[in-house]
Amino acid sequence: MQAGSRATEPVQTLAETVAARIREQVISGRLTPGSHLSEQTLSEELQVSRNTLREVFRMLTKEGLLRYEANRGVFVSTPSMSTIIDIYRVRRFIECPALAHAHPRHPAVQRMRAAVEGARRCREAKDWLGVGSADIAFHAAIVELADSPRLSNFYAHISLELRLVFGLLQDPEFLHGPFIDQNGEILLELEEGRSAMAAEKLEAYLLRAERFILGAYARVAPSA
Repeated sequence: MQAGSRATEPVQTLAETVAARIREQVISGRLTPGSHLSEQTLSEELQVSRNTLREVFRMLTKEGLLRYEANRGVFVSTPSMSTIIDIYRVRRFIECPALAHAHPRHPAVQRMRAAVEGARRCREAKDWLGVGSADIAFHAAIVELADSPRLSNFYAHISLELRLVFGLLQDPEFLHGPFIDQNGEILLELEEGRSAMAAEKLEAYLLRAERFILGAYARVAPSA
C-alpha cells in the first residue's frame, strides 16, 4: 500500500522545478516587469539546457507571467491598468469572506502574525522589497483561513501578478509603508474575535490600496 502510494505521487519535472525558481525570482522582486530573459544567461545560471529553458518559457508564457515578442525574445509581463483593477476585484471576493468567517485560533493566524512582524523588521532594516514579500505572505495566510487548497493555489497565481504590479512602481517604501500597520490592525481585530470587523477593515484597505496603486501606476505608465 505504502509503496503504491509513493508510486502514484506526482514527480516534479526539471522544467517545473526551473519554472518554480523563476517564479520565486518574481516574488522576491529580482525580476521586474519588462525584464528581458536571456536564454544564455539563465541557462548558465540555472544549469539547464536551452531546450529545457524554452519549455519553461512556454509554461510561464501560458500562465501570463512572461510574454514573447518576435525578434526580441522573452520578457517578464507588464500588467495593465485593467489587470490591476481585476486583481483587486478578485482579492476582495476571496480575502474578505475568508476573513469574515475565520476562527481567531486558526493556524493561519500565526502565519499572519509572523508576516506582520516580518514586515516590521524589514521596515526597520529599510528592506522594502522584504516588506512587499511579507505583505504578500500576510494576504496568502488570509486566504488559508478558508481551508481550501484549490483557493490557495489559485491565489498563489494572483500573488505573482500582484508582485508584478508592485514591480511597476519604483518606490517600494512609498508603496508598502502605509500598509504595514494596517495589516497589524486587521490582525488584531481577528485575534480579538472580531472577524466581521476585520473583514470590513480589509475591504476598505483593499479599496484604498487599489486607488493608491492605480494613481501611482498612472504616474509611471508612460515610462513603463
